[in-house]
Amino acid sequence: MYFCNMITDQEQLFINYWEANRDKQKKIFYQLAIGLPLGLVFALPVLLSVIFHDWYKSMIFISTSQIAIILITVLGIAVFFALFRMKFKWEENEQRYKELKFKQSKTEPNLL
Repeated sequence: MYFCNMITDQEQLFINYWEANRDKQKKIFYQLAIGLPLGLVFALPVLLSVIFHDWYKSMIFISTSQIAIILITVLGIAVFFALFRMKFKWEENEQRYKELKFKQSKTEPNLL
């Protein structure tokens, strides 16, 4: 029964990694830098349809100002997706870290 609650090597590696990187990964600039490429991939179909808007002949004409507004909107969606995803991922890792630290404190004998 005692051995079931022990921390595995992989869990200990995660604890060490998260203690070293949690503050860095909480910064918005880091989250944006890491998450923005995936956010842009998420928005890529909309960007391609704006860039190649001549593919469908009965499509209404899109002016330059409308293209600019669409591109700004797509960039906003990509930034929102990137930040939301990275914040969610940070929260998941933080929750896992807290659970493992609690598990670790239960398995280690008190030194007092």
